[in-house]
Amino acid sequence: MLKEFKEFAVKGNMVDMAVGIVIGAAFGAIVSSLVDDIIMPPIGVIVGGIDFSQIFVVLKDGTPPAPYDTVAAAKEAGATTWNVGLFINAIVKFLIVAFALFIVVKGINRLRREEEAAPAEPPAPPRNEVLLEEIRDLLKK
Repeated sequence: MLKEFKEFAVKGNMVDMAVGIVIGAAFGAIVSSLVDDIIMPPIGVIVGGIDFSQIFVVLKDGTPPAPYDTVAAAKEAGATTWNVGLFINAIVKFLIVAFALFIVVKGINRLRREEEAAPAEPPAPPRNEVLLEEIRDLLKK
């Protein structure tokens, strides 16, 4: 059983998948920072100084009761919140990741089409045909 697991774990596809997951996690952190720190603050300024991560609706008050300035303050008081702004941020992150993956897949598909379009070298004729052609050519002379 250990031998089977070792064969499974070191297969090329498994290693490739593991590398992809690690890179994907790092890419997710970069996209999160891009959305939270670079994209959403200027959008918030443009639409009137709104911090999208702090847009929320209190569904059930905590102790002390509303109003709460931040999502963290509401959570600390035990309030139940509907975090609309965090959902908007998640949608923006998803769109960025989806677009990046679209570009990668599009590039890979283009490379595959170029490989398919490249004419393959015709296979060499069998050895007996080559010998017969040589004999024919010798007989012609």
